[in-house]
Amino acid sequence: MEQSSLFTLGQRVHSSADPRRVGTVKFVGNVEGYSGTWVGVDWDNEGDGKHDGSINGVRYFQARFQNSASFVRPQNLSPGISLLEALKLRYRSQSTKQEEDEMYVLSASNKRVSVELLGKDKIQDKLSRFEELNSASISYLGVSTPGDPAEIRASVPNLKELDLTGNLISDWKDVSTMCEQLPHLVALNLSNNLMTENMIGLPLLKGIHVLVLNSTGINWPQVEILEHSLPVIEELHLMGNKISAIKPTSSSTVQGFDSLRLLNLEDNCLTDWNEILKLSQLKSLEQLYLNKNKLNSIFYPHKNKIQELLGNQESCEESYLLFQNLRCLLLGSNEISDPASIDSLNSFPKLIDIRLSDNPITDPGRGGLPRYVLIARLAKVEMLNGSEISARERKESEIRYVRLVMSKSLDNPEEINRLHPRFVELKNFYGIEDERPSVGVAGPQKMASGLLSITLKCVASSVGEKLPLTKKLPATTTVGKLKALCESFFKLKSLKLKLFLQEEGSPLPMLLDDEMASLMDIGIGNESTIIVDEES
Repeated sequence: MEQSSLFTLGQRVHSSADPRRVGTVKFVGNVEGYSGTWVGVDWDNEGDGKHDGSINGVRYFQARFQNSASFVRPQNLSPGISLLEALKLRYRSQSTKQEEDEMYVLSASNKRVSVELLGKDKIQDKLSRFEELNSASISYLGVSTPGDPAEIRASVPNLKELDLTGNLISDWKDVSTMCEQLPHLVALNLSNNLMTENMIGLPLLKGIHVLVLNSTGINWPQVEILEHSLPVIEELHLMGNKISAIKPTSSSTVQGFDSLRLLNLEDNCLTDWNEILKLSQLKSLEQLYLNKNKLNSIFYPHKNKIQELLGNQESCEESYLLFQNLRCLLLGSNEISDPASIDSLNSFPKLIDIRLSDNPITDPGRGGLPRYVLIARLAKVEMLNGSEISARERKESEIRYVRLVMSKSLDNPEEINRLHPRFVELKNFYGIEDERPSVGVAGPQKMASGLLSITLKCVASSVGEKLPLTKKLPATTTVGKLKALCESFFKLKSLKLKLFLQEEGSPLPMLLDDEMASLMDIGIGNESTIIVDEES
């Protein structure tokens, strides 16, 4: 059979020399000026090709990118192998003499010393007994077809987890065949397989609890179709699919998915929080991953808005609790910039774990809020940006926050409640009295909040290691004044200093760059640590 007949338009293929170089056949035939038959491939990764589907002024197909297309001889492409062939290749093939020769370490005299893996044969023997195999990873091996269905069931009857990342699977019917022949399969990873849109006749995948469809090209209408085939799905991963809208088919909010606990929509194109609200009636949803989208605000609607959202759906009191079981919400690397979005997170009934890193609102360098303010504004949160909030950190953060707001001299109670919804509650809880500077006839200005115990750590490289100092300082001390004091404390007269506030739970210290701001203005509390460094 002529090799070119192995390839058809739309077929998924990989380079014979590199199974990770995967693409789609867009052309089969003659190319002007070149002899023989050529296969035009649009590679998945930009830069894997040489042009956009045209050569010498003649267009043969349109590639997705300027340099993702190539014309390849048929013998340099692979149409793929079956699932069982890949399993045998991964788990039954013996390491070659060349591979074993390449396993070495260098001795003290720079000579190669061969390495022997103890127990390798025993492990290899166990893995090669397919009937005992529970978990298999055959990523990037060019799997394009299930192979003989009966042979799959007979060969790997106990397989529970299957990773097919980066293969050539594209037809949902093939996925169905594999799932039907693997009765114990609970977790399936199809990431980086470009799936077709045709899902007609997709049968019940009654055993699948975890399905990973990252970078598969799936859209939300397909997700809705999948819902009918996944009665016990608990985790659904949909990263990197350019999803920009949630489009429920039968109502205003997404229905079904009764067992879904985790939904991963990271690295998509979601910009509007109204789209996320369409997921609010997923009753079992506990974890929602929205990192790396383009969301610029968050809100929890009032009851009348919730009624509008639910439309004509039957509603009971429980329905008005949106995201009623959501415990973890990841919103890192978005475009959230307003404090009101942070405050709205308090309305989520069970939310205790939040990620907000890499948003403008959490970057003090761009006018965002430092960690202690976020903690104070988020009443129920126990984990922030992957770091646990201890009882001590919460108490200190809330007290610092109250002092910070008091230093702003906001006299209008309505404005305070609007800008700082938790301020009055926290002020009363900790019994903090109003303390403002006052000038008496017979004496100097009274200190606003007494003296603060501050630990100063000098890390300036040009002066060497110095022991930390703990000093009692007035809360009205400005950053500029503190720099001058540090010059004296550490004998740093010839250096230009930078000060940083080291906060518990924060990966990086916060730069104190406003020389006119007082310790009270910044919200620095008792027993804080300030790092003293020099300008580079």
